[in-house]
Order: sequence, then C-alpha cells, then structure tokens
Amino acid sequence: MRDSRPALIVFCREPVEHQVKTRLLGAITPAAAAALSDAFIRDALAKAVSVHPSQIVIAAGARGGAERSKYFQRLSRRFGADLIDQGSGSLGARMTHALEPFSSNGALLIGTDTPSLPTALLAASLEALRRARVVIAPSLDGGYYAVGVRGAMPPIFTGMRWGTGSVFASTIRRLKRAGIRYSLGPAWYDVDLWGDVMLLAAHLRLLARFRNGTPCPATESVLKRLGLLRHAR
Repeated sequence: MRDSRPALIVFCREPVEHQVKTRLLGAITPAAAAALSDAFIRDALAKAVSVHPSQIVIAAGARGGAERSKYFQRLSRRFGADLIDQGSGSLGARMTHALEPFSSNGALLIGTDTPSLPTALLAASLEALRRARVVIAPSLDGGYYAVGVRGAMPPIFTGMRWGTGSVFASTIRRLKRAGIRYSLGPAWYDVDLWGDVMLLAAHLRLLARFRNGTPCPATESVLKRLGLLRHAR
C-alpha cells in the first residue's frame, strides 16, 4: 500500500562561523553561534525522526553544495535522512525547490529556529497536511516556522518581502485571494535575537524545575556550556 503520509523537510544552512546566527554576534562568539546553529539542526532532525513522516529530507545550504558537505553527509547517515541542496535564489525560490518534488503526498518544511517546539506540535502540523492543501505554522515574530504544501505550489513563495514581520499576514492574504483552503499549525517562538536566547534559556529552566524533560537536548547542552543554564536540574 502506498504511504500517504507527508514527508518532512528540515531546511537549514551549514553552521559555519560568521555565516549563521549573525544577529547573535557581539553577545556571543562566532564559534558559540555556530555551535547553537548546529544544535538547533540536530534537535530539529531528532524531532523529525520521532514524528514518523514518510520521509525525512535535509534541504541544505552549504558552500560547494550540500551533497559534498561532510557535515550534512554525517547528519544524513545519523538520522536516516535524504540530502538535497536548497538551490539558489530567494528564500521563496529555495523553499519551492525543496517542496516541489513531494507534491503528490505533500511535505512539511520546517526551519530550525524553534528548538523548544514540542514534538506534539510538530506532529499536529504534519497530520494537518493530510487534510489540507496548505499548512502554515506561525512564529511570534510575524513569520512562520513551518509550511506544508500538498499539490501545486500556492502563490506564496514569489515576490514576498522575507525577513519582515508581515510575512505570515501576507501569506494568509495571498491564500485567501487565491481561494486556497489552508490550516494553521500551532504558533511558537523563533530564536533569532539575543532576547530570544534569554527566553529560550528561561523556558528550559522552567521545564527543568518541573521535571518536564527537555524538547531540545543538543541545544540545552550548548546553553549550559555558555553558562546560561547552570541552575537547571
């Protein structure tokens, strides 16, 4: 029987110093920023495995191409993921490139900037894509951290002003104008700025206090090394 579950695509960049998490530089070193980026990727892939999609795909950006990246080759083997290159162009063009090969059963594309996202919420967005043509999971900064598409690409990836606080609202307006039914995934917070890192650390300390476990063990380990979680139990 054909597997009707959507695929799950983890959309990420190789964690190279001075090229990732640059908005954190000054508060932490380039090496620490790269370590956080690496931890975010590994935690996202661990969640991907736990929600049992039909396929896990790493859509990677790396100098020289994803397929030649030893970093991504290791992750691909470790998590049983297929590895594809993001391609070139705008963020919208690269997301389209990642999503289009999975149009029949659909795919949910997630970023890696929501390390504390509970696995159950990721599973909810993936399940929603079995019923809706488009799934959008908003982030609190006005963008979205996950987008799922089943069938033809909707008109939401071209001509968008990426990186602004209006991306989510603009996306919803476009879907409504096109008459495309969509489903909303759970909202969550991104970790882009230093204040977001402080929020993440406080959140993880609270979870540790109530012994609720951690949704992002790799990230928690890095934050401990940075001295941000020394009171966690």
